[in-house]
Amino acid sequence: MKPVEKIKAPIQKEMVLFEKKFKDSMQTKVPLLNRIMDYVVRRKGKQMRPMFVFLTAKMVSNGGFDERTYRGAAIIELIHTATLVHDDVVDDSNRRRGFFSINALWKNKIAVLVGDFLLSKGVLLSVDHGDFDILRLISTAVREMSEGELLQIEKARKLDITEEIYYDIIKQKTASLIASCTAIGAASVGANEKTINEMRDFGETIGLAFQIKDDLFDYTDDKIGKPTGIDIKEQKMTLPLIYTLNNCSEKDKKWIINSVKNHNKNKKRVKKVIQFVKDNGGIEYTQNQMKKHQEKAIHILDNYPDSEYKTALIDMLNYVVDRKI
Repeated sequence: MKPVEKIKAPIQKEMVLFEKKFKDSMQTKVPLLNRIMDYVVRRKGKQMRPMFVFLTAKMVSNGGFDERTYRGAAIIELIHTATLVHDDVVDDSNRRRGFFSINALWKNKIAVLVGDFLLSKGVLLSVDHGDFDILRLISTAVREMSEGELLQIEKARKLDITEEIYYDIIKQKTASLIASCTAIGAASVGANEKTINEMRDFGETIGLAFQIKDDLFDYTDDKIGKPTGIDIKEQKMTLPLIYTLNNCSEKDKKWIINSVKNHNKNKKRVKKVIQFVKDNGGIEYTQNQMKKHQEKAIHILDNYPDSEYKTALIDMLNYVVDRKI
């Protein structure tokens, strides 16, 4: 059994039902929009976000949940998909998960309108059922994601990112959405404020570990995952690079910054930067930081009784850290 299938096993029935409910909710009176929505539904990924919602809800409620949890998962998928559609327009990206992006097939104008439609659909799904606590959690995540993206753009111009700013960026950009999944899972079954906050912390910690793992892919020689050196080519300041810059001589620091700013398309130069980061402890330090977040997340779950849902969440965390792509 594949790792994701094993994680999904305790909520298999719920995931099947969720897919049907989500597909049905996408129907509109506009034929063009229906064609695009059908394309969106068919190119779904591993569906980690609904899995986080369902597993958290089941763990904190000892196995039960109702329509509110399905709505919580649907709201996250709608709003997350909207942000991806808009991201592809912003990044001028033609592909997403191996498929053509919406803007590649239907152009930017339609892609922006589709993103707006998905956002409004998510908001209305909450409002129509009075799920204002869930709406607040997901709206906070969207605000943080936007702030994180803008902070990264601002800092990338100068390449003056400290480790503290790096964590601010990835907390907002990546971890806030996973934090909203686990918080919404808890909120959807009527958990108290303490539990919701604990689950939010749990999701955020997983999100941090996820992004740090993503940073490490930039330095791997494997042919799986993203292409080696892509972050350097895109002038993204990742944790291995930040650590190395903060722990090398002024001369080497100037050489690295000059390489990233002015020679980031030069394959030989990028390879040299990667090797320098490896030789100066950047990878080892980053792996240790990832492990710390992994341990912190597992420690948060110590407060909850053992169950197949808790086990699946731990498996999910380990999958995030051990994944090859």
